[in-house]
Amino acid sequence: MRLRRPSEFANLRQQGQRLIRGCLVANWMRLPSGSSHRLGVVTSRAIGSACIRSRARRLLRESFRRHQHEYLWPVAVVLVARPSIRDRKLAEVDGDLLAAFRRAGIMPRGAD
Repeated sequence: MRLRRPSEFANLRQQGQRLIRGCLVANWMRLPSGSSHRLGVVTSRAIGSACIRSRARRLLRESFRRHQHEYLWPVAVVLVARPSIRDRKLAEVDGDLLAAFRRAGIMPRGAD
């Protein structure tokens, strides 16, 4: 379910759509029906130490995982953590992700 190759990240960045919300930037692209969701996470050194970057990756992955059954269609997503994620808790990251995905039309508007 993870995007791993640099070519996958580059392809999504060039052909996909982009949304910025709170502590994250979401680059996303709709996948053909029948395929599974794909996720890639980017955390730069600007966020902080290795411990902080690892925590940011865990938060983003967990938020994506918690809501994957609510998505309207299969998607490939690259989530880029912004420096403001340092002080966020899972519920706040969840809120930013849900707001971004609702705005993009990936999730229905009333889903929680």
